[in-house]
This record gives sequence, structure tokens and C-alpha cells, in this order.
Amino acid sequence: MAKIVRRSVAPIYLVGLVWLAYAVLFPLYRVSDYIICGVISAAFFLLGKTIWPDAAAPEEEPPAAPRSAPKAEEEPAADPEVAALLAERDKAVSELRRLNDAIADERISAQIDHLEETTRKIVDQVAAQPDKLPRIRRFLNYYLPTALKILNTYDRMADTGLSGGNVGAGMEKVERMMDALTAAFDKQLDELFGGEALDLSAELTVLEQMLAREGLGGSGTDADREDPGGVHLEL
Repeated sequence: MAKIVRRSVAPIYLVGLVWLAYAVLFPLYRVSDYIICGVISAAFFLLGKTIWPDAAAPEEEPPAAPRSAPKAEEEPAADPEVAALLAERDKAVSELRRLNDAIADERISAQIDHLEETTRKIVDQVAAQPDKLPRIRRFLNYYLPTALKILNTYDRMADTGLSGGNVGAGMEKVERMMDALTAAFDKQLDELFGGEALDLSAELTVLEQMLAREGLGGSGTDADREDPGGVHLEL
């Protein structure tokens, strides 16, 4: 740490007193008087420095500037299409929940729960793999909004309290249609995994063939399971 010297002012005051005393005791008329007084002052100044030496003190460092918080890594901007898809999902799920709370029928309520869960899975799968977005256009543009529309109609009909006539017939039709609707949602989700299922099937076929070639399959004889060095493989 750097140090600074704090000089004592006492020797200077002592010199001042010497000049004052000399002027009182001896008139300062001649140049020689000033020289003599100056010599005496210098002697007293050195004496004062001995009595009151300069002191060295550590230099005060300026307060450190507050550290700014580390900047959080900026997250990459979401794909606008994916962001819009997730917003549509949240809007649809919110409406399904509202309808579920409003509709008292337990069977319809359970089916709405299923629609909500399946909708989430469909959209989340496409959000993770945006190249699949074209495969759910019909789901987004027709099946999902239509499901919300007919459930809203059912909710309004149920609020009338009527059980016959046009209201009763309409509600029964919606109740019959819900089975087909939940099946359609399930089929849409299943179709999103069509490519993965095909790839998995091919991988399993290749694995099965390799196991059979190496004698590691589950259907070979004990002789088939022995390696060329005569080591028997216990499976």
C-alpha cells in the first residue's frame, strides 16, 4: 500500500516564535541582524524537526466502485412461429379449463381433461420440433377451435336447465361426439411420432439381426452361444 508523509507544522511555528522573540530583544536594522536571526531560526527548525518528526501514514485508497452485477446471458430470441404456437396453446388450455369448471357432467369433465392434456402434448412436441408444424395445421385451424365451439354451445345449453326438445337433443349429440373428438386428438398426437416409430422399428430389426448373427439372441442353442475361443456365454 502506498504511504504519504504527514509533515509536522510545529517546527514552522517554532521558527515564527524565534523571529518574534529576536525582533523584540534585538532590533532588526542591519543585514547582519537578519542573517543572525536566520541562522538561529534554522537551528531551532532542525531542533523542532528532531522533537516533532514527520510521520508516515498509509495512503487512503479511494473506495472501490461497486461491482456491477454480472450480466445475465441473453437468451436467444424464440422462433416467432413457436412463440405464437405456445400462445395459442395457453389460450386454448385456459378456455378448456374454464369450460371444465362450468360443466357439471362428470363424463364430459373427464373428457375435457383428456383434451387439455393431449393438446399440451401435441403443441409441446411441435414446439420442440418446429419442422412438424405443418402436420398439425388442420388440428390448430379446425379440430381445436371446433372442440371449443361445441363445448361452449354445450355449456350454454346446460345453463338453460332444460332436458328435452332442441336443447336436450343438442346436448346428447355433443355427448356422443366427445368420444370421436378425444379419439381424433389422440390420433393427431400419435401421428406426430410416426417417423420416430418407423426409425425405432428399423433400429430394433437391425439389432435383432445382429444379436442373432452373434449368437446372442434369445432363441439360439447352447452351442450357438459359444464364442470362437470356446468360451461359453451365459445369458
